[in-house]
Amino acid sequence: MNVENISQAKVAGGWHKQYSHPSPTLNCDMRFAIFLPPQASSTNPVPVIYWLSGLTCSDENFMQKAGAFKMAAELGVAIVAPDTSPRGDDVPDDAEGAYDFGLGAGFYVNATQAPWNRNYQMYDYVVNELPNLIEAHFPVSDKRAISGHSMGGHGALTIAMKNEDRYSSVSAFSPISNPINCPWGKKALGNYLGDDVKEWKAYDASELLKASSFKLPILVDQGDADNFLEEQLHPQALVDAASISGANLELRMQPGYDHSYFFISSFIEDHLKFHAKWF
Repeated sequence: MNVENISQAKVAGGWHKQYSHPSPTLNCDMRFAIFLPPQASSTNPVPVIYWLSGLTCSDENFMQKAGAFKMAAELGVAIVAPDTSPRGDDVPDDAEGAYDFGLGAGFYVNATQAPWNRNYQMYDYVVNELPNLIEAHFPVSDKRAISGHSMGGHGALTIAMKNEDRYSSVSAFSPISNPINCPWGKKALGNYLGDDVKEWKAYDASELLKASSFKLPILVDQGDADNFLEEQLHPQALVDAASISGANLELRMQPGYDHSYFFISSFIEDHLKFHAKWF
């Protein structure tokens, strides 16, 4: 598959680069960003942390705001950030232009309902197409971890839980932990997957965790001043699920922090070190 380099900048001794490529999974052109640490070479492939961003974001938000490059360079790990949804004039969007559904809000599921099912196959894109492309074109290994924020935290957790053999660890900031029981999740899953709530549970981290024997290490940071905490995020559901299944979950409530990249940038180095430990 062809990839086109559309921007690059040297940073922390390595390189941040953006690429576009045609995606057969999503039936549109897609963009992703990659940070390659200075250690990366054809003779020294490095492990990869896949970062999934939240509602309204693209590949740029994390790369520009998280302040992750210096530590990633020190640890010798690459970071890959895909877009959060398919894009293009022919890709359907929310009829009212709402921020929480459609473009910028793919929710990392495989849509089953028309018209969304032609393009919104973000689960398959993140699990299969993107890592296959990254490992074919860049000096990286098949050692992978996955992380994300908010909607992307939901994506990271559910993808890891459904593909335990593909990742060594998973982490999240402010994840949508129980989407079948929050407004964001009900809207997105109802539209993408239809009315059967049993189908939604396949993309709900709390439901997956309590019904599984998932053993990968999980790190979650949640700000206690997050304005979405009570209505949308429900971290206690994840804690309760972990207590049922015996999962290796550490959830840290961080006093005074909100839902923003100020929060992410404050703790991103902890997450990078966490993943490096388990590679």
